[in-house]
Amino acid sequence: MDIQVLGRKMQVTEGLREHSVAKVEDALRVIEAEPTSVDVVLRPQIYKNQKDHFTAEFTIRLKGYVVRVSATKEDMYAAIDEASRMAARQLRKFKTKMIDRRQRAAKREGFEDIQQNSPMEAQVLHDEDAIDEDDLLVRTKYIPFTKLTEEEALVQTDLIGHDFFVYEDMQTGNVHVVYRRKDGGYGILKPDTEEK
Repeated sequence: MDIQVLGRKMQVTEGLREHSVAKVEDALRVIEAEPTSVDVVLRPQIYKNQKDHFTAEFTIRLKGYVVRVSATKEDMYAAIDEASRMAARQLRKFKTKMIDRRQRAAKREGFEDIQQNSPMEAQVLHDEDAIDEDDLLVRTKYIPFTKLTEEEALVQTDLIGHDFFVYEDMQTGNVHVVYRRKDGGYGILKPDTEEK
């Protein structure tokens, strides 16, 4: 497995690298599948009139899925530890959803319950951390796509007061998403077919 530890606006010491790799491996113990790659990005958060903080971001790529977590603390090692806990929790939820999906498929096909065959899967299904009501889909909303420029979409995002806004780009006709970034400003999601 490829684990890359990168520093943004900081030098990654050997101690930080080893700690990051160990914590990624701890988080990955909750699933049997081996990720295709893991990126750990470490960076300082420098504030003018406040104490500096440090952010650790884990990006774990599984086949067809990406799990990304980010934690900010006053100490880089604490940020890495927190990101590891968050990643383990997300991976546990991911595994539970995959098991649940397989069980539903098996029941539809008339096969016996997968849970009976796998004590590990049964354990995960009964893990309290793995089942979280916050992960339930509670609403589906259908929206009309309006053809807008990026500037118009930014204005609309501010007007509705949401953290994101979905629209059809006037030039390309593709669906774009404008989102408000945690560290300020906006980002925009576009299909990779538009990348030059």
